[in-house]
Amino acid sequence: MSWILGRRSAWFVIAFWIVVAAVLSPLASHLPQAEKNDAAAFLPAQAESTRLLAAQRRFPSGDAVPTVVVMTRPGGLTAGDRTAATAIGRKLAPYAAGQVLGPVLSPNGRTLVLTVPLAQSDNVVRFTDEVQQMRRLAAALAPPGTEVAVTGPAGLVADTYHLFSTIESRLLLVTAGIVAVILLVVYRSPLLWLVPLASVGIADQAAAGIIDLLARNTALTVNGQSSGILRVLVFGAGTDYALLLIARYREELTRHRDPRQAMRQALRRAGPAIVASAGTVVIGMLCLLVGVLASDRGLGPVGAIGISTALVTMTTLLPAAMVLCGRRLFWPRIPRFGEHPPVTEAARHGAAARSAHAAALAAPTVPGHEDLTEFDLAEEPGRWVRIGTTIDRRPRTVWVTTSLLLGVLTLGLLAMDTSLRGDQGFRRGVESVRGVDLVAADFPPGVAAPAFVIANASAATAVERTIRQVPGVAGLAESGRAENGRAGAQVQFIVILRDHPDSAASFATVDDLRQRVHRIPHAQAMVGGNTAVNLDVRRAAVRDRTVVIPLVLLVVFAVLIFLLRAIVAPLLLMVTVVLSFLAALGTSAVAYRWLFGFPAADPSLPLFAFIFLVALGVDYNIFLMTRVREESQRIGARPGVLHALAVTGGVITSAGIVLAATFSALIIFPLVQLAEIGFVVAFGVLLDTLVVRSVLVPALSLDIGRRIWWPGRLARPDGTARPRTVRLPRWHQSRRT
Repeated sequence: MSWILGRRSAWFVIAFWIVVAAVLSPLASHLPQAEKNDAAAFLPAQAESTRLLAAQRRFPSGDAVPTVVVMTRPGGLTAGDRTAATAIGRKLAPYAAGQVLGPVLSPNGRTLVLTVPLAQSDNVVRFTDEVQQMRRLAAALAPPGTEVAVTGPAGLVADTYHLFSTIESRLLLVTAGIVAVILLVVYRSPLLWLVPLASVGIADQAAAGIIDLLARNTALTVNGQSSGILRVLVFGAGTDYALLLIARYREELTRHRDPRQAMRQALRRAGPAIVASAGTVVIGMLCLLVGVLASDRGLGPVGAIGISTALVTMTTLLPAAMVLCGRRLFWPRIPRFGEHPPVTEAARHGAAARSAHAAALAAPTVPGHEDLTEFDLAEEPGRWVRIGTTIDRRPRTVWVTTSLLLGVLTLGLLAMDTSLRGDQGFRRGVESVRGVDLVAADFPPGVAAPAFVIANASAATAVERTIRQVPGVAGLAESGRAENGRAGAQVQFIVILRDHPDSAASFATVDDLRQRVHRIPHAQAMVGGNTAVNLDVRRAAVRDRTVVIPLVLLVVFAVLIFLLRAIVAPLLLMVTVVLSFLAALGTSAVAYRWLFGFPAADPSLPLFAFIFLVALGVDYNIFLMTRVREESQRIGARPGVLHALAVTGGVITSAGIVLAATFSALIIFPLVQLAEIGFVVAFGVLLDTLVVRSVLVPALSLDIGRRIWWPGRLARPDGTARPRTVRLPRWHQSRRT
């Protein structure tokens, strides 16, 4: 890719990306309008709820979304209140896709409800606007002293979209601000941080624009969750790639007079590891395509497109901009040709450090600049040499102790509860949740989200009798019988459940209802509705978790074998990453309950956390172990580990902090699902960066020695390249003295 660094081609690359940003940014801003945030949009095709939705379309307004208007007065509703409720029903009739049902008065006379069937719409903005208009009308016509709320499945969808749309721009600003602050701290330059930040910003707009096009013109399903994750994924991964590339570029500037030549070397040396790590994440994300949930299948391509766009941008736009700006971009700490950070006394402290240093000085150097060794080019070798020396004293004790501590953190999984209900997904009060509570106070809670049963009309009597016998059913009504062939020969029942929608008890009622109506001869009955939809979504999420996780492990393991040309090292890396994932998930389960006060976790959380933590966690191990392999070939297994840890420790730690900080931006979302993902990924990345990659993996590598590269050549005693005599410059010889 050296062609992008030419004097003219670099300007062409920058102009190309500016045009891309100008074209795709308007599309990126419209991405929220292409989102589908209702659970029914994620159903697998074979689910019973999906088949019922298809059957409902044969009924007049059969696929409408129930919108429940609830009115209550603590002392009891008056005749005037009931008259006002009737007037509200008439005002809302133009929004209804069918007949407005009600008002229905509660037995104690304090609460009444109206049900308005709102037509399905692919335009989520228009759908949400209609719900908001209905809310304003109901509030304006409500008598003084009453409380009115618009809830039901339509209200939940509208509130979810509204929160996503209002937080989208804030998330982008917060994420960009976090990256900017970290880049300023890392580079300590008033200019340098602008180039990677601008590059990753263009990558973000390009990725969002591409996904908006695909969501509108293909079967790709995008929801607010995957859209929010896209932003932090592009910013986090893109900044990581920038940190790794700029660190190597800065190093090469001390070796080459021409910045273009320095960048060519940086791309040659750091590029393969960056591409390999990005490829691992992309492959891991694409494994979600084998899922049956549309939300899982949608997140896979969304994440893969985001990572791929970040990779292409940061390996084309960033290098081109860096070489055009030249060395002055690093002001005030400008790297000069021939200026090399000295190896401090701290770097030589201890027998292991002295051994690694001496071996590095005597080792063959990189062709083209034999006067230097990479050990001397570490920016801050002292800290990481001391860490390596400490681990090297008792590596077995270190890895056993670290593994036990991680094992203790996994015990938090005993507190993991993945039964989050739809109305529990908001971190602040919204009208739809308040409406559910008002309904549940004086009606069976299932009134807010009724179930539906569709069966052959010839068996209608038997189906109705069977439904009434189910203990969890509070009532039912026939909502439509086949007439004039409009619905074939089928009948539909509205079923009110006794328990709260999406609760364990209501799920059990749906299962009981399905088992009973399925046994009725020739009825061909199906059970659906909001609670049944969420039950099917949860079961599909468990199925996807069971299938996708082993597939990701297998694929990532194969990638590591290909990269490291060994079996033992990839196997150990996979074990450490999985242990880190379980420890992060266990700690998060405790934090969700006792730190954040979340009622439960989203059913998809374990799968999403696994995808991000395993794919991204392996990234940092790839950066470390590819360098360990490179150094082991030159100076041997043990000094190679210490050397690789010294020269990669700072930049990989910075990259991990950036990624964790960007994912932590999701915690500001007023939705429980995204806040949970943000916390578990941020904590898991920090755990992997600071503990697994910095302590556990080096300790295992030092304890096992060259056998970690079995069955490759490096596992054999003669696998290390024999040192050759190197002519060192005068300043270098004085150090050895």
